[in-house]
This record gives sequence, C-alpha cells and structure tokens, in this order.
Amino acid sequence: MILVIGATGLLGMEICRALRQRAKEVRALVRSAASQKATQLASQGMELALGDLKDPESLANASRGVSAVISTASSTFSRQTGDSIETVDRLGQRNAVDAARSAQVSRFVFVSIPVEGKFPCPLVAAKREVEQHLIASGIPYTILHANYFMEVWLSPALGFDYPNHQATVYGSGRSPVSFVAYQDVAKFAVEAVDLAAAENRAVDVCGPEPVSQLEAVRIFERATGREFALEYVTEESLDEQRNKATDPMAQTFASLMLDYAAGSVADPAELLRIVPLQLTTVGDYANHAMAAGR
Repeated sequence: MILVIGATGLLGMEICRALRQRAKEVRALVRSAASQKATQLASQGMELALGDLKDPESLANASRGVSAVISTASSTFSRQTGDSIETVDRLGQRNAVDAARSAQVSRFVFVSIPVEGKFPCPLVAAKREVEQHLIASGIPYTILHANYFMEVWLSPALGFDYPNHQATVYGSGRSPVSFVAYQDVAKFAVEAVDLAAAENRAVDVCGPEPVSQLEAVRIFERATGREFALEYVTEESLDEQRNKATDPMAQTFASLMLDYAAGSVADPAELLRIVPLQLTTVGDYANHAMAAGR
C-alpha cells in the first residue's frame, strides 16, 4: 500500500493514476471524501483516508500499514482555512515525515522545487527544512527537485494565454528554463518508490532541454499558426512587488517569478541514468494543448 499525500492536486492525481496502472494499492489522503476529486479517485480504485497535514493524528492513521509515501502537497495553489506555507509546507510536511517514520515505511518520496533559486522566500525555506528533516529521519528517501511545470507556467493561469494568442513575459524572456511536464514528474515519483538507484538521493527532474519564455512563445506560434501579442513584466517591477509583499505567499510568488525570469536550468542526465524516460518537450506540450482545444 502506497500513501499519496496531495492526492487531489494536479500531480497527485496523476501519480495515483500511474500507480493504479501498475496494479499498486493506493491510499489517497483527502480532506473530504465527498469532494469531486476524491469521488473520482475512489471510482478509480483508490482507498480514501480522511486527513490533513495540519492534523498529526490523521497522518498517523493514514500511514499505518503503508510501505511507502509520496508527498506532493503544497499550500501554493489549493488553500483551505488555516492553510499557509508555515502550517502546510513546513510543519505539515514535517508531520508527514514523522508519521512515516513511526509507521516504518520503506521509502518516502518528497516532491520539492529547484535548488538553484536566487531569491530566498518562505516556500523555499520550508521545502529545504523538510528535505533536511527527511534526510535526518532515517527513512529511505528520494527528493525530487522538480523544475517549473510547463502546464502551470505556460498556461493561461500565469499569463501564457495561448488560446487567445497572447502571453505575459517575465523579465526579458530570454533566460532558459528546463520546463518539465507534470506527467514526467509523476512517472519518476512512481519509479522511485521501488528503485534502489533512487534511494537516499536528491534528483533534478526536468525537461530534455532548456527553453526560454520567448522560445516557448515561438513554439506555440508555430503550433497555432498565429503570432502572439506580448506583455512584459520587468524584473524591477517583480522586485518591487517582492519588497512590498506583506505576507509569505505574496513574497513567495514574487520570488518564484523573479527566479523564473532569471532562468532555471537543470541537467536531466542523472534522471535518465536512473530511469530512461522519454521526456516531454515544450513542443509536445504545445501540440497536445492545440489538439485538446480543437
């Protein structure tokens, strides 16, 4: 039995699906069994466990009898009352590690963020603290430093509005980013549960090649056959936004956008040595997005 924390998120849902495809028994941590996503998970054969990262007792119950834990949860995109970087991304994930240690699980896979960020922020600090807590716990672990998800950062939600042929560009748009597909992160997370080569190591999970924001625009222009209208947000504006931020989440988003503007390049060589995946390109994503929109 594998416990998936963050099971109703974009990545968590895909991990659950991939595990079931391999006939693995999956326990999905959900906050409400009646939610649409929880109902969908149950219909796909997942066992539901009611719980919350802020509730250590519920985590202890959910962790009983499981052989491994995969945690993708974060407060950044899905927040309920009481959720914050402090309560979920730092203390909550520490609670999950402690529950897994008490349950004597054989692997804890923790999905984190890139290492090379230049702009400190509360989310990065929380992730790094949890990584160190996991390493010190004695649980066999795999830490995935997942790069910027192309389905998030190259989507209308963050200004890359390809259906309407326009895009917001952060900074100059020329710095390369090793965009990764969430499906590829899910595949590696599933592999890491049983793979000896992935034990007790941190791995960069990224796309096959770095692509700048402006290159991504050109890729989508070719896929759509239409020129995009561009709006630029300067790094100075992002820095001002970061300096004026009065809460940890606002500071985090401004910092992540500054890091995005500065570029985030990772090498997939180690990832591919461990698991020879066919990594998704930005071109693949663009073609899929256009096909889905037809």
